[in-house]
Amino acid sequence: MRSVLGLLVAITFVAGVASADPPAPADVLGKAVEPFKLQDFRGAWHALDEWSGRKAVVVVFLGVECPLCKLYGPRLAELAAEYEPKGAVFVGIDSNQQDSLSEIAHYARTHNIEFPLLKDPGNAVADQFCAARTPEVFVLDAERKVRYHGRIDDQYGVGYARASVTKRELAAALDELLAGKEVSAASNQAAGCFIGRAPRQKPQGDITYAKHVAGILQKRCVSCHRPGEIGPFAMSSYQEIVGWSATIREVVDQGRMPPWHASPEFGHFTNDRRLPDDEKKLLLTWIDNGAPEGDPSELPPPIEYTEGWQIPKPDVVLTMPKPFKVPSKGTVEYQYFELEQKFDEDKWVRAAEARPGNRAVVHHLNLFFVPPGGKESEAESVLFHTLAAAAPGMPAWRFADGSAKKVPAGSRLIFQVHYTPNGVEQEDQSSAGLVFADPKSVRTELSTGAVINFRFGLPPGAPDVEVEGGHRFDSPVRLMALAPHMHLRGKAFRFEAVYPDGGRETLLDVPRYDFNWQNWYFLAEPKRMPKGTELHCTAHFDNSSDNPANPNPKAIVHWGEQTWEEMMVGMFETAPDDAPSAAGGE
Repeated sequence: MRSVLGLLVAITFVAGVASADPPAPADVLGKAVEPFKLQDFRGAWHALDEWSGRKAVVVVFLGVECPLCKLYGPRLAELAAEYEPKGAVFVGIDSNQQDSLSEIAHYARTHNIEFPLLKDPGNAVADQFCAARTPEVFVLDAERKVRYHGRIDDQYGVGYARASVTKRELAAALDELLAGKEVSAASNQAAGCFIGRAPRQKPQGDITYAKHVAGILQKRCVSCHRPGEIGPFAMSSYQEIVGWSATIREVVDQGRMPPWHASPEFGHFTNDRRLPDDEKKLLLTWIDNGAPEGDPSELPPPIEYTEGWQIPKPDVVLTMPKPFKVPSKGTVEYQYFELEQKFDEDKWVRAAEARPGNRAVVHHLNLFFVPPGGKESEAESVLFHTLAAAAPGMPAWRFADGSAKKVPAGSRLIFQVHYTPNGVEQEDQSSAGLVFADPKSVRTELSTGAVINFRFGLPPGAPDVEVEGGHRFDSPVRLMALAPHMHLRGKAFRFEAVYPDGGRETLLDVPRYDFNWQNWYFLAEPKRMPKGTELHCTAHFDNSSDNPANPNPKAIVHWGEQTWEEMMVGMFETAPDDAPSAAGGE
C-alpha cells in the first residue's frame, strides 16, 4: 500500500486497542471553545487562557507522519512568524495516539517550528473541536469563538501538488479577522489523514491483527511502508497500524490503495496490485470490529527484503554524475542527467534494474538512451528507448532467454527522474544496473513503441476532452506490456485492438488516470497482434477548475514536454510473433 504525495496521501500508540472512527462533521463556526490545558513535547503545560491578550488563536491539528503535515510544516512556521506581530498566535495539537513526544519534537526541529506543539492524549481536545483530519485549522477570535475552519491553502491535497498557492484561505481569514471584519470565506473541507483516535469500545470478533491482518499488510503494503521507502509511515507493527485504521479504511474503500488504476473488467496483468475481495473484506471487518490485536505468537515471520540487486550481478552499474538536491517543498519538474559513459559497441540488454538513491523522494526513475544522430528530444527518447525503470510496485525487467533490447554503439545514456518533495530538503544520486547478453544468443529483439497524437488543443475549462490515436502493425507481433502517459490534466485512458476482420477488443482500461503513478501494465499472457491490427488509444482530459491538479484552467493546452502542457501517449512493448512467451518485467 503506497501513499501519493505529490502527493501520495497516507492512509495513531495505543497498545491492544483500536482507534475510533472520527466524529461526525459539526458546524463549529461561531461556537466558543472551552478552555483546555495540554503539555508540549518538552513537558511544559500550556492553557488556552495564557493567550488571552491575543486577537486571534490559530489551532492547527497535526500528525508527524501525515504527508500533508510534512509539506505544510514550513508553511505554518512562516505564517506564525508573519502574523505574530499582528496579534495572532499559532498552536499545534497532535491528537494521534501513535505519535510519541520524541517524534513530535523531531517534527518541530525539522520544520523550524517555534510555536507550541501540544500532545492531546485521549484526543479530548480534538473531540471538542470536532477535528477529523491533519492538517486541519481552526481560527479563534478574541472571545475564543471559531471564525474560520478548514485548510491552510490550496497548494497541496489528495493526489496533487500545485506549483504555487492560488488561494491563501487561512491568511485571508486572519487578515479579515484582525482588521475587525467578518471572515468572508469561513469554512472549507480540510484534506489529509484521519486523526488516530483513542478507542471508544473494546475490540471484538475473531479476526485479529496477528492471525489475519499482518499477513495481508506484509504481502500488499509493507514493501513500500517501511523505513527508507516511499510510504510515509511504517506498517510493520500493530502499535503503528492501529492508529491509522480510519485512514486505511478510507483509502481502501475508495480504491486509492493499493495503487492500481486498471479496470478489472479488461485484461490480466502480472503486476496487478489490487487487494482481492476476500482480503479487502477481512481488513475492513477487522477495522469495524475495533482492530483486535490477537495473540502475538500467531504473527507471521517478518519478510526478508532483498537489499542487493533483484537481477543477476550487473555487467555495468550506471550512476548519476553527482547528487541532486531535492527541495523541501514545491513542485520539481522532471530532471535529466546525462552520463559521461558511452558504449563503444552495440550492447544487448537482457536484464535491467533502476535503483533510486533516495526512495523517500524519488517517485519514478528511467534510464534511457538516445541513439547516435537521434533527432527526437529527451522527453521523446524516454518513450521509445527506456532500458530500466523504477516506480512504486514496478518489478525489475528480466527478459526471457534469447530476448534482449539493443543499445547502439555511441548512444547517449540519460536518467530521467521525477522527484516528490516531502517537507525536508534531501539529496539523491540514483543508479541503474544492466546485464548484457551475448549477441550470438539473441534471437529476439524487443521493441518499445508508442501511439502518439501531437495535434490537439484542450479548450479552457473543458471537463472532458477526448483525444484519439492509433498505430497499425505492419507485421505480426506479440504485445507484452502497455503504459498510458498524460500529464496533470489526464483523466482516463483506454487501449483497444482493432483486428483486420473488424473485431475490437479492449486490452487495458484506466478509468481514473493518476499522473502520480506512472505504471507499466505487463500482460499475463502476451497478446498476438496479426498483421494489419491497429492499436487504438482513447484519452480523456479534464481542463476544468474541478480538476485540483490543473495548473491553469483558463489556458488552451497543447502538446508539450512540461507538466503544465500535455501529452497523449500510449506506450507498448512488443516482440516478434515467434518470440519466447516471457519478455517483460518479472
